[in-house]
Amino acid sequence: MTTRRTRPAPRPPEGTPAPAELARQARAVLADAVRIARWAASDRDPGSTPLAVGAQERAAAALGLSMDEVRAGWDRARLAGLVELHGDTVRPGWRLRAWDRDDMAVLRGWVALFDAWSLIHPAPGDVAPAAVAEVVEAVPQVLSLLQLSAGPVLTPALLDLLQQRVAELREERCEVPYGAPAEPQTGSGADEAPVAALLDWALEGLSAVGALTLERGEATLTPLGNWAVWVKLEQICVAAQSPAGNIEQSAEDMLRGCARLTPGPARAEYRAWLAARTVSSAVGELLTVARGEDALLRGLAFEALRVVGAPAESEVRAAAAEPSLRPYALLWLAEHEGADPEDAADVLTREEATWLWVDTAAAVADHGEPQLLLRHLDSAVQGTVPALLEAVRAGGHPRTVQVLVALAAAHPDPALAKAVRRAAFQVHTGGV
Repeated sequence: MTTRRTRPAPRPPEGTPAPAELARQARAVLADAVRIARWAASDRDPGSTPLAVGAQERAAAALGLSMDEVRAGWDRARLAGLVELHGDTVRPGWRLRAWDRDDMAVLRGWVALFDAWSLIHPAPGDVAPAAVAEVVEAVPQVLSLLQLSAGPVLTPALLDLLQQRVAELREERCEVPYGAPAEPQTGSGADEAPVAALLDWALEGLSAVGALTLERGEATLTPLGNWAVWVKLEQICVAAQSPAGNIEQSAEDMLRGCARLTPGPARAEYRAWLAARTVSSAVGELLTVARGEDALLRGLAFEALRVVGAPAESEVRAAAAEPSLRPYALLWLAEHEGADPEDAADVLTREEATWLWVDTAAAVADHGEPQLLLRHLDSAVQGTVPALLEAVRAGGHPRTVQVLVALAAAHPDPALAKAVRRAAFQVHTGGV
C-alpha cells in the first residue's frame, strides 16, 4: 500500500499580505487593461483589425482614456493574458473570464506582466541592444537584493550591484580583454553611463508594472513585487486542488480538481464522472471546456475523452475541423485507431505540432513550475531553438508572446534567454 504525499507549500515571508489583498492590488494595477480587454472583446465593431488607429480612438472615447493610455492598456492586456488574438478577432482570455472571482488567476496574470516589464517599457534608444539584454538578465539579482533588504535601498547601492553583475556576465562569456584581471569590475567611464541609465530604465519599468516604488533616490519592493520575487525564488506551484468530490462537479471543475492527480487516479475520476452522465452530454460538456481559453483544461478534456472511447469518435472527428482543437483531435483519433501513443504525433503536420507545443507551453506557464517549462522545450519537433522560434513566430498562436516571455524568464542559459526575449519582442511589436 502506498500513500500519496505532497510537499507542504512554503510559507511566504512574514508580513506578506493575504492572497486576496495581493489580488486586489494586482487588479488595481491592471484596471485599465481589464477595461480595454472587455471593450475589445465585446463592445467594438466585429471584424476590424485589433486596436488599429480607428479602434484606439473608439476605445479612448468609450472609456474616457487618452490614446497613450489605450495603447498602454492594450499592451498590458495582451501580455497578462486578458485577451487573445485570432486573426482579426479579439477573444477574452480565460483570465479575463475569471477576473472577478479567481484571485490566483489575477495574480498569475500580474506575474506574466511582471515577467514582461522590459517589453512594455521601451529601452533608451541610444544604448546598444546587447547592453540592454545584459541589464535585463541582471535585474533578478537587483530584485533579490531588494527582497532581502525588506525595505528601501539607495539607488547607488543597486547600481554597484548591477555593474558587478554585468561584469560577471561578461566574464562568464569571456568578454573581458585578454590579460584583464578576473575579478568582477564595476566599470568605468563609458561603461558606467549606459549601466546607470539602464538601471533607471529598469526601475521605472518595474515601477510601471507595480513591482516597486521610487522615492527620493530609493527603491522599495511593493507587497506584490516582494511576493513575486519570493514566488520566483521558491518556484512554488499554486492552484493545487483536492481530488475528492469531483463526480457532482461541472466538467470544468472536475478537470481542475483532477489537474494534480497522476494519470491512474485521474482516469478513475474521469470514469466515475462519466458514469453519472449520458455519453452525449458528457462529451458535449468536455468539448465545450476544450474550446475555452485555458490550455491545461483543453489537454485534460481530451484525456477524459480517451476514457470515453468509441462513443466520442464522431464528435471528436468533427472537432478536428476547429483549428484550436485539431491537434488534440487528430492525436485522439490516431490512438483510437490503434496507433501507439508515442507514435501518434506523426499524424500532425509541423505547423500542427508547433501549435500544440505552444498550447501545451501555455498550460505549463499558467499552472506549472519553471522547470516543467524548460523540460517542455526539449519536446519541440524542431531540432534547434532558432528553428523552433521561427516556427513559433509563424504559427500565430494567440499565447505566443506570453509563452516566450515565460520561457525566457525561466531559462538559465543567458544567450538562449536573450534570443527568446528578442523573439517575444518581435512577435509583440508585430502583432498590433
